Amino acid sequence: MLIDPFGRAITYLRISVTDRCNFRCVYCLPESGVKWMPDEVLLSTDEIVRVAQAAARLGIYKIRLTGGEPLVRPDVLEIVERIKEIPGVTDLSLTTNGMLLDKLSKPLFEAGLDRVNISLDTLNPEKFKKVTRFGDFQKVWQGILAAEAAGLKPIKLNAVVVGGLNEDEVLAMASLSIEHPWHVRFIELMPVANKQDWGNGLPSVNERYVSVQIMHALLEPLKMEPLIVENSIGPERTFKVPGALGTVGFISPLGDHFCSKCNRLRLTADGWLRSCLLVDKEISLKEALKKGADLESFITQAVIEKPEGHKLKGHNCPEARHMSQIGG
Repeated sequence: MLIDPFGRAITYLRISVTDRCNFRCVYCLPESGVKWMPDEVLLSTDEIVRVAQAAARLGIYKIRLTGGEPLVRPDVLEIVERIKEIPGVTDLSLTTNGMLLDKLSKPLFEAGLDRVNISLDTLNPEKFKKVTRFGDFQKVWQGILAAEAAGLKPIKLNAVVVGGLNEDEVLAMASLSIEHPWHVRFIELMPVANKQDWGNGLPSVNERYVSVQIMHALLEPLKMEPLIVENSIGPERTFKVPGALGTVGFISPLGDHFCSKCNRLRLTADGWLRSCLLVDKEISLKEALKKGADLESFITQAVIEKPEGHKLKGHNCPEARHMSQIGG
């Protein structure tokens, strides 16, 4: 098992399979002028599988496919199928914006995917279009229902809470967990290369951050109770509305520092291993993959170099990459 210098067991690898996306969410990408990585720069299916195999040999058992939007990658089903066959990988999931889930949920389940996290920042179709710029709320909603019907459970819905945009909806979104066995998770806005002007009618940089404490205050009418989740080693704090079928969770890198529980590494779409989402330090695996080198040593080195925590409170914000390149 991989143990970092601060005693954290590293058991989780997030793999960005592409930086490309069919949305341009305001907190992630600019509306235009995005330069995608050339195809020859992206890791191939074989390279992704080789990294996953090396990680599994070192004790990593949980793998999540991310992007960009992973479902725009043509060979995503092959990637899922081949990673699921790796000995030691017992938890294979995927984060998606849901736009293509209506058609792909059943094939993904049949390929071996266990579950999905779906980004859903608002329940208002007009606001949804405003936030995502290219998204269609009804298609995403149908995708959520299709994923549930296909067996990709539990369904997790991720909402980035932004002041002046959707903080007025947290009560309605949390209430989805009452009648559905869904896990609704609220995420503090992370300052990752997104400080630019988002455009007319969208909040300024000084308005955007909503702390987890404010979220809890907005959700006070639901009388949520803390929920102890067995074997929980991730950053989420989980709650439950009395009598609800699902749960409500919070991921709060600023308002409730979670670094002490971090158990993950991240592989970027172009083959760089990153031990912290919020620190611009990476180890390249691209040359090692080309040369057939020992990938385990590079992964181990990334764990050794994993920082104790981010430095966001000191305004040390990562700016080298957009979130779509890192994988979130």
